[in-house]
Amino acid sequence: MPINLTILGSGSAVPILGRGVTSQHLNINERRILIDCGEGTQLQLRRFKVKFQRIQYIFISHLHGDHFLGIFGLISSMSLLGRTNKLRIFGPDGLEEIVRHQFKLSQVYLSFDLEFTVVSCKEKELVFEDNSIEIYAFPLKHRVKCHGFLFQEKPRPPKMNKDKIKEYGLSLEEILTARRGEDVVREDGTILNAEVTHGIEKSASYAYCTDTRFVAKLPEWIEEASLLYHEATFTKAHTDRAKATGHSTAEDAANIAKLAKVDRLILGHFSSRYKDTKSILDEAKVAFDKVTCVEDGDVYLVN
Repeated sequence: MPINLTILGSGSAVPILGRGVTSQHLNINERRILIDCGEGTQLQLRRFKVKFQRIQYIFISHLHGDHFLGIFGLISSMSLLGRTNKLRIFGPDGLEEIVRHQFKLSQVYLSFDLEFTVVSCKEKELVFEDNSIEIYAFPLKHRVKCHGFLFQEKPRPPKMNKDKIKEYGLSLEEILTARRGEDVVREDGTILNAEVTHGIEKSASYAYCTDTRFVAKLPEWIEEASLLYHEATFTKAHTDRAKATGHSTAEDAANIAKLAKVDRLILGHFSSRYKDTKSILDEAKVAFDKVTCVEDGDVYLVN
């Protein structure tokens, strides 16, 4: 099943023409997830033809305005347009208080329920799970408490080799055993799993690492991710500014990707001082060549 990521906003701090602030939409096994919700996100959702009433979950990394100020308008529009399905929101302590207080003061009465889950961890931690996916949070290093997220498919069963099923005359029970990844044990000998299957497919995963300084443990937490998004607010020419504001350079992001052995790297959260992303991309490619700088509206196939 395709896993699609749509970049809704690729900039930092304030929206500018052609580059909105941070927000992404992830469709992973038909779970519709909004990741961060900067100012203007609902307009970006419309612009890039993402149906926001289908969103089931919102994950907010931290309480800086360019990552969550769009949530009030988005939720209000969902209600005005008649939403009835519950919306689950994951984010830092204080987010629920801010959202509910805003609606209380403005006397907005929603047509659907909000369910908040506080994300607070000092190591990688499972925060959501169903029968198809797992979502982990992990701490980043920013000026305020901030978390990254890993969205991961659960392991897929191996695909059966139809020719071998006939050759060995496998029963239904034996097929189910093989699909669990186990060998088929018979009185006349064992049939190795590899003999009757095409092997286990690697599960796809998407790592989202926004506002942060270099985190030494990050490669361990996102190891071998299919796709990594890492902020690259600055180039190393502005390293002092990156350190002062709790951000990464393109070089930092590329080194994380290399250490984590990810398949692909995409960079975002660019400072508006850069008129284009060529210098950012060139800097990252020195350490990691499978890298792209994102633009608003880009769509990536995670798997």
